[in-house]
Formats: sequence, C-alpha cells, structure tokens
Amino acid sequence: MDYSVIVPVYNRRDEVRELLESLSCQEYKDFEVIIVEDGSTDPCCDIADRYASTLNLKYIYKENEGRSIARNVGIEASEGRYLIFFDSDCVIPPQYFRELTKALQSCPLDCFGGPDAAHVSFSDTQKAINFAMTSFLTTGGIRGGRIKFEKFVPRTFNTGFSREVYERVGGFREMFSEDIDMSTRIKNAGFSVGLIREAFVYHKRRVDFKKFLRQVYVFGMSRITLKLLYPDSLKIVHTLPALFLIGTIALIMLACLVSWWWILPLVAYFLLILVMATVSTGSLKIGLLAVPASAIQLWGYGYGFLKAFVTKIIFRRGRNVEEEISMRKGK
Repeated sequence: MDYSVIVPVYNRRDEVRELLESLSCQEYKDFEVIIVEDGSTDPCCDIADRYASTLNLKYIYKENEGRSIARNVGIEASEGRYLIFFDSDCVIPPQYFRELTKALQSCPLDCFGGPDAAHVSFSDTQKAINFAMTSFLTTGGIRGGRIKFEKFVPRTFNTGFSREVYERVGGFREMFSEDIDMSTRIKNAGFSVGLIREAFVYHKRRVDFKKFLRQVYVFGMSRITLKLLYPDSLKIVHTLPALFLIGTIALIMLACLVSWWWILPLVAYFLLILVMATVSTGSLKIGLLAVPASAIQLWGYGYGFLKAFVTKIIFRRGRNVEEEISMRKGK
C-alpha cells in the first residue's frame, strides 16, 4: 500500500463527514484512512461506519491525550509506505493523490507538504481568514506556497513523510507547533524536504474571528518555544507581526499626541489588503472581512510572540531554557 492517511479527531463530526466524503472521491485509490478519535464526547464512529464500504478505513477510539499522541497511535496502526497527515477540517481535492504520486515519481522526497486554499463552499469569513493566513502581505507567503521569506516547512494540515523517516526520527511530540518541531527534526536528520504545490487541500481553519484570534495567539507563543528548542529557527519573518503590533501602537499614539497624519501608513496598509483580497477572491465582502482578519492575524500572533518572549526569555518564567533543551533531547 502506498499511503496511510492519519487524521486525529476531537468532537468534529461534521468535518469528518466532509473529509471522508472527499477521500472517497479520490481518483487514485491505493491508500488507507485511519481516524483516531482522541477521547471525543461526541464521537464520529457512526460516520466512519458509513464509509467503511467505500474506503479502506480504520477507526480507533482512545482516551484524550492530545493530537500528537493521536497521530502516533495512527502511525502504529498504519501499513502504508508514506504517512499522510490531514487536519479534520480539510477537504481533499479528487486529484490529490494522483498529483502527489506523479510528483514523488518525478522528484522523490522523504518529507513533503502542500499548500492550502479556500473552497468555493466555505463561508466568507473562512475565505477572509484563509487570505490572512496565506497572503504575502500578512505572513510573507509562509503558508501559501508562493514567494516567501522562509524556506518551506511542512505542516500537519497537509503533510507526509516516508516510513523510514518515522523509524529514524520518531513520532510527534505533544506541544504547540508540533508540526514545525517534527519538520525541523526531519530536516536535521538529513532527509529531503520539499513543497508539492499541486498537492493542495481546502482548509477551513477557524469559522469565526474569536477562535481565529486564539489560534494565532498560540502560534505566536509557540514560536518562542521553537526558538528555545532550535536557536537558529527564529527568522526575521517570525518577528514581523510583533514589530507590526509595536509599530501600530506607536502610530496610534503619535496620531493622538502629535498629528493624525501618523495614522496614514496604517490606513494605507489595510487599504492595500482590502484591494488585494478583493481582487484575489473576486468579492468586495471578502475583501472587507480580510481587513479585520489580517489585523487579528498580525496583532494576535504578535501579542503571543511578545508575551512569550518576555516571560520565557527575558524573565525565564514558565518552562525554562533547560527544560526546553531537555524536551529537544527527548528526556
């Protein structure tokens, strides 16, 4: 068997149904699907049963321990040569495995990932959030598979690696940004890592701004944890949201205390986001929603980054550097 698709699930019945439906429509069929229910109070076993006749599907229920441990349980139950990981809120285009197979045959990779996109059926808010997370204007293109400031790092909403990688590197660690940690360990072990643009998924992300704010805040905090684990991993692009937050506060203060002209750079930036989002999505409404989505992405991530930097690095509170290094060594 070529591929084992592993999906951790926690109270996501509707998402699992859409994911399994999309997997049942794949043009390339040589794969198994392993759903690992991580202690859900509203399990999806009945939904998995509906697709048991159309998919090579395994359903595993376990107590709640976190998504990384759930993925590792799925790996242990898998049989494929490549281990593929999707989030439960993804919808997989029918050509995904055909394009993935074609790409791996022409350019073999030990570890790979693909970009994400917004499906036409997604809500306007979801499409605006997708723009905020993938646009060069907001994230430097790190997640969008386009021109970017940082080398591509596979993430678990759409990634895979060979069984040999797992046997040498081990599984996921239960931590925030566990996918970046895993990708870094794979790269440091000397395996080849690359982006396959044709193997994209439709990723719903968060369905409202409040949940999105919480998500990017955690992303910002976890970047400092990664810096403690891998001192060379922090790049300029990772500091930009924090700098943007500081700059925003400074401009607002100058506008209030000196002259309103100081607010113009901020207004111009968000107007550019409005125009770019409107043009790329073909919708003025999504363009308007992309403005607060982008502000949340930048300010939320920036605040989480600054808070973790001050507490963990300056004041050395919470998990200290020695504990982070111990985690790196697997102690």
